[in-house]
Order: sequence, then C-alpha cells, then structure tokens
Amino acid sequence: MSRHEKRVAAPKSWPIPRKTSVWVVKPRPGPHSKDRSLPLGLIIRDVLRLATTLREVKKILHDGSILVDGRVRRDYKFPVGLFDLIAMPKMDSYYRMLLDRRGRLELRRLEGKDTRKLCKIVNKTILSGGRVQLNLHDGTNLLGTNEYNTGDSLILSLPDKEISKHLRFAEGKTAMIIGGKHSGEIGRIAGRRVVRGSAPNMVRVMIGEREVETPERYVYVIGEDEPEIMIGCSL
Repeated sequence: MSRHEKRVAAPKSWPIPRKTSVWVVKPRPGPHSKDRSLPLGLIIRDVLRLATTLREVKKILHDGSILVDGRVRRDYKFPVGLFDLIAMPKMDSYYRMLLDRRGRLELRRLEGKDTRKLCKIVNKTILSGGRVQLNLHDGTNLLGTNEYNTGDSLILSLPDKEISKHLRFAEGKTAMIIGGKHSGEIGRIAGRRVVRGSAPNMVRVMIGEREVETPERYVYVIGEDEPEIMIGCSL
C-alpha cells in the first residue's frame, strides 16, 4: 500500500483544491475510513490555515497544544472524522467535524468548550461470559447491556469516553443525515421501512415541511427535541 496520496485522487469529501500541488497528506489507518476523515496536518495547514508548511504543522503538534477528543495528538497523519472534537485551549478555539450539504467534510466552530461527543452504535458483539460489547462508528468499543440497540446513539464524556446519555433510534427523535443528497440536513425521524433482501432499510425524515427518505446507515440520532451536542457554525 502506498504511503503517498495525490491531490487529484483524494476523496471527494475532502474540502481541498485539487490542482495547487501534486501531493497531499495521506491519513494513517485509524478510527475512521479515509473518505470520512481528514488528516490532522491537513486541517491545521489547509483548513484552519495556522501554518503554511508541514514543518510548521509538526512544530505546532510537538507542543501538545492540539487535542482530538480530549487527547493530545502529535501525529500529523492522524485521521479526524465525523463528530470528532478538535480543541486548542491556548487559543480558546474548539471545533467539531461534520458534513456540509455537498457531502464534504466541514469543520464547525463551536461557541465554547464542549467535552461531549456523539457516537452511533453500528454493531454489537457478544464476548465470553455473555458480556455485550458496543461497537461505535469511530472505532470505539465499550461494554454495555442489551438495552442498547444497533442504530442508537450515545453521548460520551471526554476524554474517558464514559456513557453519559443514551439516545434511542425511534420516531420523533432529532436526527442528522450524513450521506447522500440530503447530507448535513437535520430533521425528525418520521418512520422506518424494512427492505427485504440485500438493499438497505430506509428511514423517512421530516426536514421542515418536506419528507425525505434515505438509507438507515446515513441517519444519526443527535437528540430528543433539540441536538444534545453543539453543532457550531461554518468557518
């Protein structure tokens, strides 16, 4: 596997110009897939514009002033993905990674410090002794019980990642769509349609006065009546 990445071949979800130079930072294998994450060095240099070269990026990270999900990260190739939090306490700056309406990764500025992260349960595993392991969308694995179902969301405290709130996947809940042509939109779950065969189950979401249908894997419950986490504003 190549350790290099060309800009023209970078995922379409990356919000970067394609023809300014040949190469771009390639993220290391980690908690998020390449098309749903941005390498930390690219965020610092190209998105936040805190540096002009990778050498400057490495100096910034070496100081330990950049935190991802409450933990200091010094690897400029570390992948930052959906709902991850970037904190710069010395600058009093906080950001959350989300998607825009075109399906591109977007860093949102938060009004203040947020120590909570939202994760979706994508799978459950039964361990020895009948213990239940919850597999979350960002690669985190937590021990839980059968009261948690696949598709539900969890609010985790940072950096210890303890469960502080459980959001069930149900009608009436506030949800965000993170894929397809309705990417980045927020609405209320209106219903779920089970599809027989290999096709994905579909979910109806009311966004304002219109109802849209999207695959279930694209729908993340983010709150009861209002989002439980800070959504922030675009840079």
